[in-house]
Formats: sequence, structure tokens, C-alpha cells
Amino acid sequence: MIIYGHRGARGEAPENTLAGFETAYRHGIRHFELDVHLSSDGVPVVIHDTTVDRTTEQQGKVASFTAAGLAAMDARQNTAPWPETTGVPALEQVLNACPDVLHYQLEVKPDARGRLNVLCNRLTELIQRRRLFETVAVTSSDAWFLQQIKRRNRKIHTGYVAGRRFPRPVATARRLNCSYLVPSWRICSPEMVRQAQRLDMQVSVWTVNRIHDMLAMEDMGVNSIITDYPTSTRIYFDNRTVKLPHSSETLQGQGTAV
Repeated sequence: MIIYGHRGARGEAPENTLAGFETAYRHGIRHFELDVHLSSDGVPVVIHDTTVDRTTEQQGKVASFTAAGLAAMDARQNTAPWPETTGVPALEQVLNACPDVLHYQLEVKPDARGRLNVLCNRLTELIQRRRLFETVAVTSSDAWFLQQIKRRNRKIHTGYVAGRRFPRPVATARRLNCSYLVPSWRICSPEMVRQAQRLDMQVSVWTVNRIHDMLAMEDMGVNSIITDYPTSTRIYFDNRTVKLPHSSETLQGQGTAV
């Protein structure tokens, strides 16, 4: 089962920062999930929210700051403690810092159509220029955005992010011609996994932080899990010689985050 670092390594370093990606990368993580927005000067940047309020010392919409301005911020707020300042990186900074990553899930959050249209163009250009067709899947809960990506280049892999059982996630992902189904672990079921995999979709569940839940997802046959604690999770699965009884233990003593 493949392990993706959620927002880099959200439980182990500041989320969606170079510090987080580089730390997990040094510990052998080669699969990452991250969030992409557009800066005021049209650069894809890595941050979860549409504002900088929660994760930085400043306030305002991501769309109102340049990429350089975002990079100069202190993005250590409300996340894992970290000794050094680390800002909001551009997507290409992350790609350059982790050159041998096997796969990224680039999640695009719902936003104004105009901004999504520009971001769609930027991501398509980047994937084509860097030849990332097999290294990147662009994921979203926004059906319109996923359709626009496919319109620009059908070779780009896409994934439908589902937080609810209705409307039916597998049917929606199939209609959108997705290669990935990305459901919350809370709604995932053996039947959902079987249906998606029969349609040649990869099933990647988020956000799984407890060993008990990881083992339950493994039993369902999911292809990958997205976790806040990728290095701890990797150590657990690498050191496991026999399948242990299910445990309610939570990695790093943290609760499950969604």
C-alpha cells in the first residue's frame, strides 16, 4: 500500500511548506498530496486555504499576494512546531526540491471560475513542460475544473475528491474520466473500492492517521492512504513482519484529521 504525505507531512512539519516536503523526502517519502492556489501574479502556490489567515502571521486572500510575498511569510501558524521560518512555496519550488518523487496528487480547491480557469492553464503548461504526465494527478471536488483539465490535455491524470457518499463518488469519477478516486476514509467501503478498481481507478483515501484505520483501509484493498504522519507510517509498515491485531493507537498521539 502506497503512503502519501498529506500537505507534505502536516503532522510532522508545517503543512504545505518546503520544510515539510524536504523533511519527509529525506526520510524516504516519495508520494505527496498538496493543495494548489493561484497567487496575484498568476503563479501556482502551495497552500490549503483560500486565505493566509490560518497558517501565516498575516491576513487576506491568497489571490491578493504575489508569489514572492507569500514566500516571505511565516507559515508556521496552527501547524506542527518548527524552529525556522518557512513560507508559502511556489509549486515549482516543491517540485525542484524533491526531484525523485514518484507521484504527486495536486488538489485544487473550489474557487471563482475565472481564477480556476487561469490555474487550469498554468497547471497544464507546467505538466506539459516538465513532462509530468505519469508523475502527477490533478485532483478536485470541483467537477467543472476536472473537465477543463481534460479539455486542455487528455493525457493528464485526474482524480475526484469525495467527502460524501452522495452523489455517488464512483459514478461521478467515471463520468469525469478520472484515473483516481480520492474519498474520505470515513465514507470508503469495500464495495466502493471494488467498483472503482473494476473501472481501473486508483483508490487513495484521506486523511488516515490511526493505525487501526490504516489496517482497515488495507483490508478493503485501497491502493494508497494519505496521512499527516508519512514518515511514522512508513516506519510502521516497513518494520511490520506479520500483520498485527488492529490497534486504536494514533501516530504521534494525534487524532484523526479530515
